[in-house]
Amino acid sequence: MPLRLIHSLETISAEAWNALNGGIRNPFLRHEFLSGLERHGCVGDHWGWLPHHLAIYEGDQLIGAVPMYLKYNSYGELVFDWNWADAYQRAGLNYYPKLVAAVPYSPVSGPRLLVRNDVDSEAVTGQLIDGALELARKLEVSSLHWLFPHDADMQRLERHGLMRRTGTQFHWHNRDYAGFDEYLATFNAQKRKKLKRERRRVAEQGIRIEVLDGHQATAEQWQVFHHFYRSTFDKRGGYPTLSEAFFRHLGESLPESIVLVLASYQGSYVAGALSLRSDDTLYGRHWGCEEEFHSLHFELCYYQGLDYCIKHGLQHFEPGAQGEHKVGRGFEPVPTWSAHWLADLSFSNAISDYLHHEQQGVRNYMQELSRHLPFKKTEP
Repeated sequence: MPLRLIHSLETISAEAWNALNGGIRNPFLRHEFLSGLERHGCVGDHWGWLPHHLAIYEGDQLIGAVPMYLKYNSYGELVFDWNWADAYQRAGLNYYPKLVAAVPYSPVSGPRLLVRNDVDSEAVTGQLIDGALELARKLEVSSLHWLFPHDADMQRLERHGLMRRTGTQFHWHNRDYAGFDEYLATFNAQKRKKLKRERRRVAEQGIRIEVLDGHQATAEQWQVFHHFYRSTFDKRGGYPTLSEAFFRHLGESLPESIVLVLASYQGSYVAGALSLRSDDTLYGRHWGCEEEFHSLHFELCYYQGLDYCIKHGLQHFEPGAQGEHKVGRGFEPVPTWSAHWLADLSFSNAISDYLHHEQQGVRNYMQELSRHLPFKKTEP
């Protein structure tokens, strides 16, 4: 089974790519999302994300693939290795370029080894991992990193000698709530009162909220949202890598996956939040605002998402990386993974030791945060 290096997803049909994994349902792994990043200038030389996808064919049929990029920085990965890069520099070595198997700018867990259901998955995934390692050695990069693989892929990567790194995010789980009020009924009185007060304040300020899918969102609304998206980076630093054309492309190519929440005040839009959804999960991604309103960020980024999940029967809500404030709103700490291979043996051994100690620290951190969840204490 020949392994091919693909520099543009335009050379693979959307039908062939999306047929992997029995039909890719995670919107971030679909051809429309990944090829859209390439087509609309969100990855490439300018941003230091150069597509180096791996693909396996059986005859003319695509049977396995890995979305992968040659990287000249660590921006947009959300698995932080800046200290590793600094250590390489101090040792007189080059940390960049490196290879990453990831979804650019999207800390969303999911499969990173994409395989058709009607083939030998262990054989194909093994060939994909070996092929990625062989490519890393051929390109003489410092390292190879797999970001946010799900559990099954993480275990496969460990069996091939890659090191596990543990992180954490805050996710919400739907326990078949009939409505938002039923969800709030699981909170202790103090936390429930606080959340209700935040939602009430938004309404009392005269904010009007719209929830749109890709069919409903207009070109003008995408233009407004992109302005909000850029404003977040203007205020906090960083680079707004996603273009307005890319957002419009998502709305047109993945309309059922779009959940765009816009807030208006006195007839003008003042804030927006974008999420993408699969069959069972809502993924919170981007937010921005024109004016500051009390509790509006919580309403658009969390409460509207929770409401949406309950109304539409979605089982999970992943609102993005970081944010301890999510715990008090019912988002529980969960582990996330990344897998790492470093060409330099001395650095590999040092980082392996570091990851062992870091993992215990992350576990302790998650246990501590779990004590601050807002839910009522149950009797033993």
